[in-house]
Amino acid sequence: MKLQVFFAAGTLAFALSQASAQDISQAPNQHAAAPAAANHDAAPAAPRAAAAPTAAPAAQEAAPAAGAPAQKPRIVRRPPQQQAAQPSGYWSNYFRGYNQQGAPDSRYARPQLQAARPQQQAAAPQSYYAARPAGNRLFLGMFYSQIPKETVAFNEKYPAGTIIVKQRERRLYYVLGNGQALRYAVAVGREGAAWAGTSVVSNKREWPTWTPTPEILRRQPNLPRFMEGGPQNPMGARALYLGDTLYRIHGTNEPWMIGEEVSSGCIRMTNEDVIDLYNRTRMGATVIVLR
Repeated sequence: MKLQVFFAAGTLAFALSQASAQDISQAPNQHAAAPAAANHDAAPAAPRAAAAPTAAPAAQEAAPAAGAPAQKPRIVRRPPQQQAAQPSGYWSNYFRGYNQQGAPDSRYARPQLQAARPQQQAAAPQSYYAARPAGNRLFLGMFYSQIPKETVAFNEKYPAGTIIVKQRERRLYYVLGNGQALRYAVAVGREGAAWAGTSVVSNKREWPTWTPTPEILRRQPNLPRFMEGGPQNPMGARALYLGDTLYRIHGTNEPWMIGEEVSSGCIRMTNEDVIDLYNRTRMGATVIVLR
């Protein structure tokens, strides 16, 4: 009995829902017909211009047929917007500052660093030596050629202990006697500053101080007027003073200059070689400088 009552109630509910749906579908048609009937007594409307052939089919499709059930609105999903792909060379051109045609482009341009002002640029310290010679340049800032001392045959008639400087060879000979001499590589006076003559060792100093001569200061006014002895001193580790002149045989803090014409008249040696010569040379020893 309960099952029959439940079935009858379901049938009644289904019938009521169908009737209400039919009433709703007919309501728009009735409202649309009312204006048409009201226009029968009105003056005839002016003829309309013929619609474009392409628009007529579309209008027919848009107008629903009489008595047809109302169509549900269609939901149209818009496709996702795709971002424009960057050209293949975008990033490379961005970093180079050029467009795809290889021409400079402001869109890719990067801000340029401003040049340093002249007063902000620190002046490089001026070296005592005018220029590094082309024949013995530094390699990677730390390597350079070295010419070691050597014992050679020496048949010239000078007593043992004499120092002979041959400027054309850029070599210094310390006479050992018995037809032999020690040969050292040296740097000599540049053109206009070289000299020749005979002198004697009047003084010997270890790590000597340095006072630039007026001539050197005229050429390089930024040099210090006095410098204590030490590894940075251009006089090097040892110095042999020649008579009462301003010339010396001394070491150097730039050994890559050895073998060149760069000095103001002094004879330069590497610190190792000048220490060796210093220990061998006695006070009053003869020094002969040849062209």
